[in-house]
Parts: sequence; structure tokens; C-alpha cells
Amino acid sequence: MLIQNYFIGAVCQKSTFSYPPKEVPEMPPCNFKPEEYKGMSKERMMEIRRLNCNPMTMKVTYYKKPVFVHQGYMQWLWDVDGKRYLDLFAGVATVIAGHCHPKVTAAAEQQLKRLWHTTNIYVNPFIHEYCEKLASYLPDPLKVIYLTNSGSEANDLAMLMARLHTGNYDIITFRGSYHGGSTSAMGLTSVEAYKFPIANGIGCTNTMCPDVFRGLWGGSHCRDSPVQTIRECSCAQGHCMAQEQYIGQLQETLATSVSRRIAAFFAEPLQGIGGAVQYPKNYLKEAYKLVRERGGVCISDEVQTGFGRTGSHFWGFQGHDVIPDIVTLAKGIGNGFPMGAIVTTPEIAASFAKGAHFNTFGGNPLACVVASSVLDTIQENSLQQNCLHVGTYLMIELAKLRDKYEIIGDVRGKGLHIGVEMVEDRVSRAPLSPQAISEIFEDIKDMGVLIGKGGMYGQTFRIKPSMCITMEDADFFIAVFNKSIHNYMEKKMNVS
Repeated sequence: MLIQNYFIGAVCQKSTFSYPPKEVPEMPPCNFKPEEYKGMSKERMMEIRRLNCNPMTMKVTYYKKPVFVHQGYMQWLWDVDGKRYLDLFAGVATVIAGHCHPKVTAAAEQQLKRLWHTTNIYVNPFIHEYCEKLASYLPDPLKVIYLTNSGSEANDLAMLMARLHTGNYDIITFRGSYHGGSTSAMGLTSVEAYKFPIANGIGCTNTMCPDVFRGLWGGSHCRDSPVQTIRECSCAQGHCMAQEQYIGQLQETLATSVSRRIAAFFAEPLQGIGGAVQYPKNYLKEAYKLVRERGGVCISDEVQTGFGRTGSHFWGFQGHDVIPDIVTLAKGIGNGFPMGAIVTTPEIAASFAKGAHFNTFGGNPLACVVASSVLDTIQENSLQQNCLHVGTYLMIELAKLRDKYEIIGDVRGKGLHIGVEMVEDRVSRAPLSPQAISEIFEDIKDMGVLIGKGGMYGQTFRIKPSMCITMEDADFFIAVFNKSIHNYMEKKMNVS
């Protein structure tokens, strides 16, 4: 597959890492030269962060020795000291085209000179041009769009639309799911760290996540992924016992925990913060059928899986061979510009119009122009194809490391939506300790790579880079990850 212009990667080849690693891997070259940083000192930034920023800001700050970001270009970030990092987390799966991508930057600069903001109480061309373009990427009957500022807001409104349209109230989500941090969306979210001790999300019920690695059932060919689990499986070809068992759990939830008629079922095509968890093939197809039999609508949260990130399809739900009733979007939609969207059918949209809802910033001209240029960039630079090409290679190479190191329990994902779950050992599959995760995480950063963390216990490394990374970048990360795991294992052995 051809990756155009400066996105051309190395030809797929055998892994370049050695075992055991001898030295710190060499970072791929980059021709971009960042500006010299002449701003506030790191000490002053941290003082303000502690004194004037909400304590939550310090709580979520990554690393014991934080990264002080100064400038970005494509898949690279530079800190205030001029150190370069390969960014494989992209602002939490958000900067999909690359930091300061020239085409997106030019579109934003041009629009800044023309019109920053007006609201949709006036008719302007920018929102209409973008809505028409975005709708063309979605299958019928998903053609009606409402623009917001974030994914949490999009999911809030999706809940409201589902309840208005169905006349029902109960909503079902997976355990381990993340659908936002607002008071309403907190009910959809099922990760303890993101819950507060207040009444929230009334009418939301969580069902068992069909996790074929950590869950009760799973086998060696459950997933639509280039890498399968290490669990044994005796299922006949085309028959998945795990899928049937997890569907049974959903049926039990429907029979015991919600009313006879429900409003909606929310699911990410692959879980994001939950740790890139993948479901058995055909699970969502059967789940959608059960939900619709109960009068509910099916909602696909594409905040982290949309816009080609999974490689095989433009939208994550397409990989499950389903068409939802509502799709929610954010993050990559604006390459980091604050924006979200709800896409639905004309019938559901009409139910929302029974009342009045106004969003000051949703769909403002600058956001729409930026988002439109993102869609163009994905196509012009073959970014979806790059996700499939580089992501598949990356997962296969990570699976080789899984086979070498017992603490790597699972490698999963599609395209450049990848999770690496760390365990104490493969027999128990007990999560690797937070201390160990932090040590490996810090070491990877010190060698020049930024990744994320997730999972119910923070035990899963998340790899969701800008979609322009190259094969050379993938080889560099594999070498760094190999070195970091080797360093940890060697230290552990010396201590014991």
C-alpha cells in the first residue's frame, strides 16, 4: 500500500530488535527543527500547577518526572530542553493527522483571518459544508448531525436522544467502558477511578464485558485481530463458545437488571480507556438484535475508534458488520481542536427537536473548517491504510515480545488502536503491579517514547499514535519496549 509524500515508511521486514538488548535504541531521524524555548522555567510551571490549577491536574499528570512539552510536528514532540519524543499516544488518540499538520494548520490560519465564531442561530457555509462531507462517510440512514464540543457532551446528548425517541429510560453499557466524565456520562462509564461519590447516571446498568483475555471465557481465535489470545480453545471453526456465554450474560442483565423496555445500549467498538479490549466476533451483531427487540437503540461510541484508526474500516462499528442507530464522535474529529458530534437517523433526530437545545460553540466556523481539512488529510495521505499497514506489523512484533516475556499477557487491537496487557504471570493473568507498570512506563519515556495507560487496574499500555507514523517508528518503539521490559526483568532478578 502506498503511503503518500512524507508518510512513506520502511518496507515490512523482519524485526530489527535483538535479545537481550545491548544499548538504548537510536531514534529515527527528523528534519524538522523546533524553535528554541525561552519561556517559563519548569520549576515555575510546576509551582503554578500546584497552586493555581485544580488538584485534579496534578493527580492526572503523567510520570514521576513529567514531560514539559514545548512544540510538536507530525508524530514528534519536543520538550522545553529540546529533547525529542516519538508520540505514540497523540493527546489520547486525538491528534490523528499529526501535530501541526501543514494542511490542517493552513486551513485553521486561513479561517482565523475570515471568521472565528458565530453560532448556528445564523446560517453560515462552514457548518453546512462540513456536515454534508461528514455525512458522506457514514452509511444510510446515519445522515443527521449535531455538533458539540467534546465526546462527553456528545454521549450526554446521545442518552437524551435515545430516551426521547424510545420513551424508555434504562441504558446498558459494558463494565470497563469509558464514555465521558460529565455527571450523566459518568453513569455510562464503568471504571472506578472515574467515579465520584455522588448520584450520577441514574438509569444506567453495566453488563459483563466480553473480554476474551481477562474474562471468564475466551479462546485462541475469538477476535478480529492479527493477534489472538494465549488461551486454549476447543471451539469448532465458525463456532465461538465464548461469544455465546457473553451473550448469555447480556440476556441475564436484560432479564434481571432493567425494565422490559430499554432506551439504549452503548458500546465502543474496541474499548479505549478500558485497555483496547476486543469482543468475540459477532458479539455486537447479536447484542444489537437483543437490544432492538427490547425497544432500545444501539449507540456506537467512536470517539477513539473512528476516522480510520482501526485500519480495516473508517468506523469501528463496520468491523463488526453492524449499523448503529446513533454514532458519537470526538477526539480525532478535529485533530486536537475541541469538537464532537452525534450522527443519527432522521427519525431519532426529529425526536430531539421536540424541545430546544442550544450549543454556543458546537459547529463554530473554525472547528468546522479544521475538521473538514482533517477528513481531506486522511484521504490524501492514505492514513487509514497506514493504520492497517503499520498497526498490523506493530502488533505482530509486539506478539513476539509477548512470547519472550511472561509479564506480557496479551497484545490486541486493530490498526493503530493497540493494547498491551501486563501480568504477573500468564497462568493467573493477575495484573502487573502499579509500581512495576510505572517503572516500565517511565523507562520507555526516558528512551524517547510516549505511550498511555489504561485497563481496569491500569495494567494495559495503550498505543494510539498519530496515524502518520512509519515502519521505522514502529521498529524504534519495538526496540525501546523490548529494552524497557528487559531492564525491568533484569532488575527484578537481581533484587530476588
